[in-house]
Formats: sequence, structure tokens, C-alpha cells
Amino acid sequence: MYRRSWTATGGSAPGKALLATTAYTSGTPPTLPTLRAQRSGHVLNIGSVGGFATAPAVGLYGASKFALEGIPEALHGELAPLGVRVTIIEPGGFRTDFLNSSGIQVEPAGIVDYVAGAGPVREALAKNDGRQPGDPAKAAKAVVDVTEAAEPPLRLQLGADAVERVEAKPDLVRRELDQWRHVALSTAI
Repeated sequence: MYRRSWTATGGSAPGKALLATTAYTSGTPPTLPTLRAQRSGHVLNIGSVGGFATAPAVGLYGASKFALEGIPEALHGELAPLGVRVTIIEPGGFRTDFLNSSGIQVEPAGIVDYVAGAGPVREALAKNDGRQPGDPAKAAKAVVDVTEAAEPPLRLQLGADAVERVEAKPDLVRRELDQWRHVALSTAI
């Protein structure tokens, strides 16, 4: 496991996002031959709800988590016929060290134009350390429990905040699809 640290606006975040994705892709493939041979097992990806629905000010973090969601989503279809399960854990806010100075670095706002859109998220990141609604012990139990489920989900959201963000995204996508369906369908030959 690697220690993650990222900046909320620029800095070295692209490199760290790439490192996070590389760490995952170099760690999972060595386990796959064993899982395939035994025709069982469970690949768990500890991601973030930010990998399903990101927010202003954390786009680079969200991008790295989106990448980490795509890999296990593909593996889910590839490994299911072999009896190997794949689950993406999508936690919301939990009382860990993620928001303290050892887990996150919020850089000073560099572009005034982004203050209105990204400012509230940046402020929340700075103020919510120790106030996150999730209990890490309960999250750990949920992760263990999902490995024992007969039919585990591809995605498991943890925390009411994660559920709320995941529920909101399909609603937005559906509204936009309904509004722009005629354009999407007009591109056929």
C-alpha cells in the first residue's frame, strides 16, 4: 500500500494521480494467475465515492479514482466466468487521517476565477478533519462482510454521504440524456 497525498489544485497532483493508478495496476496483476487457477477469490479495490462522482476542487483526485474504477469494472466482467469476484469499495467521509496534514495538502487558491466553484469544497476539506460522519471500524466490518457474501456487488458505497452522491449522478445523467437525446441519435449513418 502506498501513502497518498494530493493537492486540491495543481501542484504535483497529476504525478501523484498517475502514481496511485500505477501502484494499483502493478499490484493487482500478480495475484490474477493464482485467482484464475483456483477459480475463486475476491479482488477488492478500495476506491472512493470520488471515483464515481467527483466534485469541484478535487478533479485530479477524482480522475485518479475514476481510473481505478475502470480497471476493476473491466476485471469484473473478465473474471466472473472464472468464479473470481471483484468489488469496488466507494467510501464517503470517514474519520481517518485523510483530511489532516499527513493525508492531504490543500494548496492556496491560485486562480481567483475558481473561488466560487471550488472554494466551498476547499473550505470543507480544511474544516472537516475529525468531523467526517463515517466510522472506520464499521467500514472495515462492511468490507469483510462483502467478501463473505454469496453475490457481492461490483460497487459498495460506504456512508450516507457516498450513497447521496451516487444517487445524484444518475439523475443528472438521465436529465441531460433526455434533453440531448435527439443530438446523440442524430449522429448515425
